[in-house]
Amino acid sequence: MSSYPPSSPTQPTTLRQRLAGLRGPAVQPRPLDARALAALAANPGCGRRALLDGAGVDKNALATALGSPAAFGQSQFAIVRGNSFEAKVKGDGGAELLRLVHGHLDPAAEPPGPGARVPDLTAAGPEGRAARTALALREATAAKDWTLLDHPMLALEVAGSPAYLEPDAVVVHPDGRWTVVEIKSFPMIDAAADAAKVGAAARQAAVYVLALERTAEKLAGAEVGHTVLLVCPKDFSNLPTAAPVDIRRERAVTRRQLERLTRVEELAAALPEGLTFDPERTAEELAEAVSAVDAAYAPECLAACELAFHCRERARAADEVTALGRSVRGELGALTTVEEALAAASGAGCAEDPTAAALHRAARLRAEALELAAARPRRHVPESPECPC
Repeated sequence: MSSYPPSSPTQPTTLRQRLAGLRGPAVQPRPLDARALAALAANPGCGRRALLDGAGVDKNALATALGSPAAFGQSQFAIVRGNSFEAKVKGDGGAELLRLVHGHLDPAAEPPGPGARVPDLTAAGPEGRAARTALALREATAAKDWTLLDHPMLALEVAGSPAYLEPDAVVVHPDGRWTVVEIKSFPMIDAAADAAKVGAAARQAAVYVLALERTAEKLAGAEVGHTVLLVCPKDFSNLPTAAPVDIRRERAVTRRQLERLTRVEELAAALPEGLTFDPERTAEELAEAVSAVDAAYAPECLAACELAFHCRERARAADEVTALGRSVRGELGALTTVEEALAAASGAGCAEDPTAAALHRAARLRAEALELAAARPRRHVPESPECPC
């Protein structure tokens, strides 16, 4: 008989080990921030981004290794201008910022005085800052006075691990209500700002609201407002102006997407064993690994995802109509490729498909209009005489 003990059964791979294998053995997990979570909410159907962000994969390094680096983000000038404007808004103990919150969101309350509370939130590390922020929120809610929290640190559990988020400001009202304040450097001209930028700011603020709600659940009398205050430069000046933004819709979408992220183990379980997104692998191996996860590319991804150029190239190579935009994809129904759409327009599609029939009819009407335009005689327009002067 052998003196060796019987071999023990293979230990099951934990989710943490599985995600570490997806990142690569020497790659540290990339923490999620509010911008990444807001981008997830903007494209909730993309399983590729949900998995990569949930596993903490560095998508910028992955895109570079794939040969499709993404070059987007704020310019240095925009960052400096934004920091300067934020400092102006929060100057003098946040008096101007509190005045805007009072005027736009709580005019019936007592106006904030010069002695409004601005607690110190410094602490060691993100965990310490998050704990200090929670304590400051508890004290401000109990004090029933205007309080400004400048760059607080909030914790939100995402895919089983904490994500630390840092909003521009959180204001505590005398009645215990908490309001998220987003300070942006894009202008608000005639009381209106760019709709796409406002939408991105609303999605980002929704992430902060969700994190605040986790803290408010533990405090009696605390309430998180679902209307945030967007502060921007007025017209073409550097003077601050503000507008309330209802983020209930964005909050609901973000919450659903975060619930999907908490099931990242289901996405990982569907992948082949040994698959990894380690940037040290060859471009061919990484391309095969990325293609194993379904994506939902749209042109809007170019402004929000590091893998957008790679996904666009693959969508065009596969002749997918998603490369033309979500609206086109929605209108074409079961026609998922450009070739199918062109075939339907030429009359070769399924006659029973209403989308194919509508495309064929539109193509015939266009051809008839072009024929009429070509057959119509052109009117002769006499040349204007030269100016005698």
